[in-house]
Amino acid sequence: MYRIKTYNKISEKGLGLFEKSKYEVSSDTESPNAIVLRSHKLDEESINKDICCIARAGAGVNNIPVTACSENGIIVFNTPGANANAVKELVICGLLMASRDVAGALAFASGLEGEADVAKAVEGNKSKFKGPEIKGKILGVIGLGAIGVMVANAALELGMEVHGYDPFISIDHAWGLNREVHKADGPEQIYRNCDYITIHVPLLASTKGLVGSEAVTQMKEGARLLNFSRGGLVDEQAVLDGIDSGKITRYVTDFPSAVLIGKPGIVSIPHLGASTFESEINCAKMAVKQVKEYLEYGNIINSVNFPGCRMTPGSPTRICIIHRNVPNMLSQISNILAQDHINIDNLINKGHKGYAYTLVDTDSEIDDKVKSDILTIDGVIKARIIDF
Repeated sequence: MYRIKTYNKISEKGLGLFEKSKYEVSSDTESPNAIVLRSHKLDEESINKDICCIARAGAGVNNIPVTACSENGIIVFNTPGANANAVKELVICGLLMASRDVAGALAFASGLEGEADVAKAVEGNKSKFKGPEIKGKILGVIGLGAIGVMVANAALELGMEVHGYDPFISIDHAWGLNREVHKADGPEQIYRNCDYITIHVPLLASTKGLVGSEAVTQMKEGARLLNFSRGGLVDEQAVLDGIDSGKITRYVTDFPSAVLIGKPGIVSIPHLGASTFESEINCAKMAVKQVKEYLEYGNIINSVNFPGCRMTPGSPTRICIIHRNVPNMLSQISNILAQDHINIDNLINKGHKGYAYTLVDTDSEIDDKVKSDILTIDGVIKARIIDF
């Protein structure tokens, strides 16, 4: 029986995929084999090193100590693309709010309570909230992953000209991108040429403050900026300075902060990007499937700290080995198996930066002694046996 610990409210339609005959799912489990969570922040000290995996029902994993998990052989999953449509829809809403001062207009209308002649007040003030149409304008999309591609394609349907930049675009995402999207050779082209700019990249050390004072200086006069990815991608003071200078007309962000709240030209949305019923269900289902695939078969799908690795079972036993990505590892594993007269039916090895993962299918069962011997190999972090 596998034990699953949950944090936050995980969709029951996702958790229901855990068969009751195989899984015990609870928020109170003390010694879990796996964790499924959303936004709950895990501290390094609170993670049991015997946990096999942690699945984040969402894209970002900044609430999980990924480095510590890697060192302890804990696979960390996320669910890229599961909330893509939800975010895409809110980005389209953000485009309209960036153009037309919808937020200001709503605040004005809400303040008309008790007004003697509401119609007169509306007609006398509506010009204050006037803005341009998005049709015919140029949208720049930085980051063409699952969300960026959907935003780009939707904007084309709305009559916009779309330019995209992503030096790491995957083949699958490239296939999904409309051919009418213009390819930019660098973010500078996006800043110089686009009326609207939307960011869809992960928050990494290399992308923190991606849109800073230099980027703002390069933008077209009166540009409109959208951020539905992560707050740290944008230097907030640089944006405020850009608004003061007229370089930026409006900044629409899904990440409010004390620096931005109440400032002119800022539209703050309370992190609603993935907050739809459908998105929560999709993320939960994907997270659960990833956990099941790993616990039952040893396969890794959508891990942020270990390589993707999948092998169809065809033998009685499988050993899953997490280790450092160093030379001579496979020969040492093979030698230990050979000494116990265990034949290898199939093997796959994948590396990711400093770590690697090896699956070995054997034609006979493996006892705990073999597992213990493998764990003595210098560089092996964790080993697990699965009997089919």
